Amino acid sequence: MSDFHNAPVRVLAIAPFESMAASLLRTAESFPGIQLEAYTGDLQAGVEIVRHLDLTAYDVIVSRGGTANMLRAVVDLPVIEIPVSLYDVLRTIKLTENYTEKTAIVGFPGVTESAHTLCNLMRFDIPIETVHHSDEVIPALNRLRAKNIHTIICDMVTHGIARSEGLQAILITSGESSLHQALQDAESQGTTFRRSRFENLFLRSMISQDSRHCVVFNTKREKVFALSDILSEELLTVMRRRIPSVPNKGEMLFYHHTGSIMHAVSASSFELQGQRYFVFRDQPAQIPLRTAHSGIRFYEAPECEQLFNNSFFTVSGSMGELEQRLTPIAESGHAVMIIGEEGTGKEQIARALYLRSRLKNHPFVTIDGSRLTDRGWEFLLERHESPLTTEGTAIFFQHIEDAPEQRQNALISLIEETGLSRRLWLIFSCDTLEGETLNSFARKLSVKLGPLSLNLPTLRSRRDEIPALASLYLGNLNMELGKQVSGFEPGALEMMARYNWPGNYTQFKHVLHELTILTNGPYISDADVADLLAQERKVYRHAPEPVTGVSYAGMTMEEITRGIARQILAENHGNQTKTARQLGISRTTLWRILSNP
Repeated sequence: MSDFHNAPVRVLAIAPFESMAASLLRTAESFPGIQLEAYTGDLQAGVEIVRHLDLTAYDVIVSRGGTANMLRAVVDLPVIEIPVSLYDVLRTIKLTENYTEKTAIVGFPGVTESAHTLCNLMRFDIPIETVHHSDEVIPALNRLRAKNIHTIICDMVTHGIARSEGLQAILITSGESSLHQALQDAESQGTTFRRSRFENLFLRSMISQDSRHCVVFNTKREKVFALSDILSEELLTVMRRRIPSVPNKGEMLFYHHTGSIMHAVSASSFELQGQRYFVFRDQPAQIPLRTAHSGIRFYEAPECEQLFNNSFFTVSGSMGELEQRLTPIAESGHAVMIIGEEGTGKEQIARALYLRSRLKNHPFVTIDGSRLTDRGWEFLLERHESPLTTEGTAIFFQHIEDAPEQRQNALISLIEETGLSRRLWLIFSCDTLEGETLNSFARKLSVKLGPLSLNLPTLRSRRDEIPALASLYLGNLNMELGKQVSGFEPGALEMMARYNWPGNYTQFKHVLHELTILTNGPYISDADVADLLAQERKVYRHAPEPVTGVSYAGMTMEEITRGIARQILAENHGNQTKTARQLGISRTTLWRILSNP
């Protein structure tokens, strides 16, 4: 018993997003008296996670905002709420500095109380809406939208709802000091609580909150406890085979597949009245076991929605004027040709069209011509199981220009001869450099089918928006990576706006992701941006940045020096060493010249 009293306090963390769970685990490393286990789930999702756990394995719960309030109503354990500090709110507000539209703060009282205090102290003129339940979020957002406010600083609950409503949402994350305070309180209250329930520890460890998925065996591998027989004999046999591997202390985890179900099974043991028992708890989950031909993928609407909502378009609000065209095109059901350069998000736009169409309750099928083998083409064009033989399905063809010409012609013939566009909704994509003509397949298809055209803008055509797009996407990266980057140094954004972005949004997203990982301070530095863009120029040597004639009339000496350095750097395809040597200066001096605003 003394071992139990001296053991670390067992903390269950229910975090609203994955990066906070990771941050809690890192912070817990500085608390030797704490053993922390973290799960990700917000509001009801967080409550459902707790309902399926054996709460006798924990002494205290740590969570945030509305989730913490909901957990207090359904568990007997102490629930410690992670605070939102003034600095947490201030850091998030800083992310909106480069965004020209009005912003507002929406959240539960734990967020808005700090926000009111901060705005009063700093004299920020930012509207604040307090909600007490998720049902109040949409009315609050509608009130703000009526005031022409489209950017929301918010907690996790509002974040998901705001994005689904087409608003820009920047999540307020809790900093290290807030997490440290929560774990400090958890250690204190957890120690007190565990003493009061020590007597019934073993009995309660036998059952989980969802006892249907809990079974107990003795040393003879006989089933001695289960409230129902929901577990299959196959899974019970697997559990019996695992008994010799179950540790005396702690638990083990293994996975087992039965059909389309993946079982995550935890196993532990305990001793009661001199006998050892083995407890297995199963958490079944539906998994997508696809065995389709390479190059052919089937999606359902929820999966497409998740992919699109996590795309750069949604996170950064980079849809622009496309948003107005998508719905009428989707409602028409007419064949569509999505045209754009590499990296402009053609597949994501195809998903967006599908989600706005009357076919969103039917499968969404993607066919990738660059991956289809001869056998795959045979299946697609000649077999009755082919998705082209169905009705009322959205089919997205991409990279068909990469297929052999005879396959391209066979597909066009099939479309013509079978009236495919009357039975199915056909969406095509075409990779085309800005200003160039369509490839031969797209031209043939346009003549035969007459699809509606949807041209996607390049990122360089939206240079003025790059600072705003970068800041909004940085907010998402902070959540995803568990970082607390507040913004960019002035020269960093200038260099990003000036760069040509031949890889468009895909390249932009990659660069921002790498910069956020590399940054340890509050701001992404000019030097890091310059160095990374120089590397990108080497990757995209085929698309150097254009340099036009420059007039230096009226410029200062510093501006002239910077202009000459940039021109020579572009002519050298981003080779900073060669440029510095050509100018007769060091590489460090070159970056200082380029980085000055």
